[in-house]
Amino acid sequence: MRTDDHLLARGPAALAALVGERVLDAELAALLWVLLDARTPVLVAGRHGSGRRPVVSALAAVLPDLAVRLPVGGVSEEFEWLPEAGALGWHRATALPVEEPPSARPETGVLVVHDLADGAAGGPDGGQARILVRALALGYGMLATTLGDTLDDVLNRLHAPAVGSDDDERSRLGVVLAMTPPDPGAAPRVAAAHYVRPVALDTHGHVQRLPPAVLATWSAAAGRWDHFAWGVLADLAGRTGRSPIDVEREQARRATLLQEMVAQRG
Repeated sequence: MRTDDHLLARGPAALAALVGERVLDAELAALLWVLLDARTPVLVAGRHGSGRRPVVSALAAVLPDLAVRLPVGGVSEEFEWLPEAGALGWHRATALPVEEPPSARPETGVLVVHDLADGAAGGPDGGQARILVRALALGYGMLATTLGDTLDDVLNRLHAPAVGSDDDERSRLGVVLAMTPPDPGAAPRVAAAHYVRPVALDTHGHVQRLPPAVLATWSAAAGRWDHFAWGVLADLAGRTGRSPIDVEREQARRATLLQEMVAQRG
C-alpha cells in the first residue's frame, strides 16, 4: 500500500472538510496530523458555540492506528479505567478493586474530553480536570475542548484553585488551538495555534522552562494564516521521533493530500 493510500485509510476526510471550510488551513492541519502520530495532546479552546467539537472530532479521526480513544465522562467520572488514578490524587467514591483494562495504557491511550474543567456544562469538574492534566505526565495523549479565548485564558483556568495544576503539569498540554469567538453568521475559525513546550533539562542538567511558541495565527488583513512552526521545528521533531527534515516533508505531503481532497470535494 502506498503512503498516501495508508493516510486515506485513516480517515482524514473530516480534517479536509475543515480545511475546505477555512476553519484552519492545510499547513496547520497537516502539522497537527503529524504531531498526533505521537499522540501529542491538543486542546481546542473557545466559547460555547465557537466550533470546538468538530475540530476535536476531525483530529480524533486521524489518530494513529494503535491509539486507543478513552472517552472521559462528565462530573460523574470515577476513573475506573485509569489504574493510576489513586497515585494521581483521585479518591473514588466507591472503593472497589479495579483491574487495569488492557486498553487503558499510557503508551496508547488518548483521553477524549469535552468541556475540560467545566462541570457546569457537563464536562469534568476541577478535581477531575486536575487528574486528567496530571495523566499527561504518564504518557497519555489528550484531545479536549475547553473554555477560553486565548492561551492565557486556558493556562489561567487550569491554574485557578478549582483545578490547581502547577507549572510543570501545564507544560505538558502540547498544542492549544484558540477558536475565534462565535459571531452570528460567521464561520468558526482557528485564530491561533500555540505549542506549550514541556519542561526539559539542558545539557548541564538544569531545568528549562521555555515560554509557549506560536505555531500559526490568523491574519484578518491578509485573509490567511501566518505560520511560525519553523522556529520550534527541532522541538516538534523530537516529540514525534522524526528528524526536522522528515517532519517538514511529511507535513508537506499531508498538506498536499488535504488540498487535493478539498479540490475533489469542489
